Amino acid sequence: MAANPFDQQQAIPGVKKIIAVASGKGGVGKSTVATNLALALREFGTVGLLDADIYGPSLPRMMGALNQKPMVSEGNKINPVTRYGIKMMSIGFLVEEGSAVVWRGPMLFKAMDQFFRDVQWGELDYLVIDLPPGTGDVQLSLVQKIPTWGAVIVSTPQNISLVDAKKAIDMFERTGVKIAGLVENMSYMINPATQEKMQLFPKGEMNSYLDAKKITKLTEIPFNPSVSLASEAGIPIVESHPTGVEGLAFKDLAKKLAAMT
Repeated sequence: MAANPFDQQQAIPGVKKIIAVASGKGGVGKSTVATNLALALREFGTVGLLDADIYGPSLPRMMGALNQKPMVSEGNKINPVTRYGIKMMSIGFLVEEGSAVVWRGPMLFKAMDQFFRDVQWGELDYLVIDLPPGTGDVQLSLVQKIPTWGAVIVSTPQNISLVDAKKAIDMFERTGVKIAGLVENMSYMINPATQEKMQLFPKGEMNSYLDAKKITKLTEIPFNPSVSLASEAGIPIVESHPTGVEGLAFKDLAKKLAAMT
């Protein structure tokens, strides 16, 4: 009888809560959510941030750490890069920003294993993992190798995004990972002239789907160009404007996740 791959899970020493940030598709702001969530979680403990998007790493730029390199210590252990008090690791620290990572599955699995086992994460209350879009090799590697506390799913409001978010939810449910909830990103835009909420995207069936599945909508993040500008500048919105509407929404997200058991 073949061994159950989930029986091979091993915790990362010193790491208490592993939070996977996932989406069914790209372009919904998942890395922005992961980055700002990690920054907001500092209020509740020590935080690490792992960029598991091997083919499209963005955290070095978003965290203003493009020119930093992790150091290798005795025993070939990797010391993570620290920025804004957060320990970080990304393949983007090891390859040039414009270089393609052309790897098949086995090399990808090995890289993920090194991120889990060979990085000196130390004592962390939270390790936020920014997953690539979809439901592929990286996601399976994560759930098979380490016990994941829960998944945060990121989607924009319209049905074309929700359809793919459902696939991510289904994958985590099938692999026994708790769905901590869903973040509705770019939920609305505040009209600067009238302060009224404007819908950028057609509202789909998200609320009725979440109600039927008994999944919590953790927060609604408004669209604001300053959020992406802050990420481009390497000073995420929680760091640059912590008391703005968007910064407070990310802080509310962190507070809810920190309160969960």
